[in-house]
Amino acid sequence: MLRKTLLALAVASALVACGKSSKEPEKAGASASATASKDGKDGKAATPAVLSLAPEDMLTIETNALASGPVITGSVQPERKADLRAEVNAVVLQVLKENGEAVKKGDILVRLDETSIRDALNSADEATRAAQQTLEQATRMFERQKTLRSSGMVSTQALEDAEIRRNNAQSELAAARSRSVAAHQQLSRTLVRAPFDGIVSERKVSNGDTAAIGKELIKVIDPSSMRFEGLVSADKIGEVKVGQQVSFRINGYQNRDFSGRVKRVDPSANAVTRQVEVLVEFAGKDMPGVAGLYAEGRVASNVANALMIPDSALVVSGDHTYTWRVNGKALGKVVLNMGVRDPRTGQWEVRGGLAAGDRVLRVPNSGYKDGQGVELSAPKVAAAGNGAAQASAAPASNSAAKGN
Repeated sequence: MLRKTLLALAVASALVACGKSSKEPEKAGASASATASKDGKDGKAATPAVLSLAPEDMLTIETNALASGPVITGSVQPERKADLRAEVNAVVLQVLKENGEAVKKGDILVRLDETSIRDALNSADEATRAAQQTLEQATRMFERQKTLRSSGMVSTQALEDAEIRRNNAQSELAAARSRSVAAHQQLSRTLVRAPFDGIVSERKVSNGDTAAIGKELIKVIDPSSMRFEGLVSADKIGEVKVGQQVSFRINGYQNRDFSGRVKRVDPSANAVTRQVEVLVEFAGKDMPGVAGLYAEGRVASNVANALMIPDSALVVSGDHTYTWRVNGKALGKVVLNMGVRDPRTGQWEVRGGLAAGDRVLRVPNSGYKDGQGVELSAPKVAAAGNGAAQASAAPASNSAAKGN
């Protein structure tokens, strides 16, 4: 009897446990359904956060001049430059100017050892004086013989011999003077002077170096004679004419636009690159003071007005380029029909998708949604001290709050 009672209790406990486990999934499903209906009705996604924008976050599309002529690339080089080399064999005693120092015409730049040259000069001067004395003596003898010959006291042969000695003395004096002049020139070449007003661009020697004839000593350039020495592709050279305007930018001066005029077109193309050299002179005195900088621009053979947009406002996705336009209170994704790039400013031509006066985001990111709400905020005025940091941090905190 006891065994039957225990068996009945065990069966009852198992039935109660099965009933509870079958009800728990039903409760979990009901809870999940309630949560889904609370987050979004009918399966719709949540509305994106309103984007807070300041005036400096946007830019206005404007019409600018677009030069569509041949591209010209090259470097800025001085027209007046001197590579000063040693003209005598000597030791460098002193270099008086360093790189970047301004010099005036005639300033001494390098001083060479003149000891051996001065000895040669003294010897040449002594030889000149001796030849001068010999000539004077030979001339007196010739005049004396000529007087005696007129009196019949000497022969014609004696007179001719005196004349020959005088002529030989004249030749020796001329040769001695030539050697003396050469020695003076050699002495003057131990002082290397600036040929014009300019700046030392490169120092090639130091004190104690041995300077053989032809060795590079120092370079001087005239920064006021800078010009753009560029290259143009041979298939575009027919569009380049002397006098055309050129707009270009120089590496190191990215925020400045330079302009010039075609001064000369090389009559022959490079045998290797098949490019033609074009010399461009700067317009006015606005030019860099550093030589050798890379420059790129465009010859203004054809100038037209076009809508321009900077690189920062563009988003490239595959074969498409788009930007984000601010349409009142919302953002709109606009696919653009792009044209050519202006190398002067780095901006791109917009052939379709935008109109003059449209406002776009200056630097968009990938988190924006088409139709996302926009709220325009007034520009923040930075206060002194910690107030500046608080003012600059305010837009970011407001955006974060709205996103949350």
